[in-house]
Parts: sequence; C-alpha cells; structure tokens
Amino acid sequence: MRKEDLQNGDLIFVQSSSDLAEAIQETTGAYSHVALYFAGQIYHATADRGVIKEALENFLNPEESYALYRYPEVEQSQLLARAEKHLGKPYNHSFYPEQEAFYCSQYIAEVLPIFETIPMKFGDDKEEISPFWQEYYQQLGLAVPLGLAGTNPSQLAQSTLLTYQGELHD
Repeated sequence: MRKEDLQNGDLIFVQSSSDLAEAIQETTGAYSHVALYFAGQIYHATADRGVIKEALENFLNPEESYALYRYPEVEQSQLLARAEKHLGKPYNHSFYPEQEAFYCSQYIAEVLPIFETIPMKFGDDKEEISPFWQEYYQQLGLAVPLGLAGTNPSQLAQSTLLTYQGELHD
C-alpha cells in the first residue's frame, strides 16, 4: 500500500527494533506501536512527547515496518474529535489503567472504542515476567501490572472488526 492510499481513520501498526519495542513484541506479538492516520497527520501516544499529532513524513522511519488496518464502519468526524480531545496529554509509562495519560494502544482504544481490554502480559512462554520488564518496573518503583486490564498493539490488530490493508511502502 502506498502513502497516497491511506484513508482517514486507518490504523498504522509498527514493528521496530528499540529495546522497549522488542520487549513489547516478544511479550505480545508482532507490533510494538499503533497510530491513527487522519488527513496527512498521525495521532499517537509517544514516550517522549505524550499524545501528539505530527505529519506522516515525520512519523515514518525507514528502519521500521508498517502494517495498515482499517475499520470500515468508522465515523470520521467523531473519531477526529476524540483524537483531538486528548492531544497534549502525557504518556503512560507505567501502563497502569489511567485516564489522564496514555500509552499508544490505550490511546487508540480510547478514541476508537471498539476494542476490549485483556489481562496484560510481561513475559513469554518461559518466564511470567521477563528481565527487561522486571528492570523497567524496578526503575519506576512500581510493581509489574501483570494481569491488569490493558491493551497492546498486536491485540488490537487481531480484532475481527479491522481489515488488513497491507504493508505501507513509499
């Protein structure tokens, strides 16, 4: 799929290779980030800037891969209003359920309320909590929110309400 074929309301799922991205992908599946496309802008929750909108060109990184999914029944004006409402809110580094801060899939589930929450995972088939997440939460001074209700990008992508559109290419 080409950038010119994007439609308002498309969800862009990202595979990346940062330490955090790899920890998310190892724990939850193929994707480490999810964002919303609308009128040439990307709406998403970022660890360093919170909930933002930015130009598609600024969002794309040649070292990452992108998959496009579409919710065919999207009501664009309502979606845009909900996405705009949360701009400027902080990033939810703890992944704990909060209303005033968002991690990426939490933000998308808030603005496109078609997704269920699931018990959060922080390990793999071998460990309930991986060393990465143990250290991450130790640095935050918090308990790992294992089993608390949450979302993740790969879980959202598996929704039967979305249709896969293909990989995003230049």
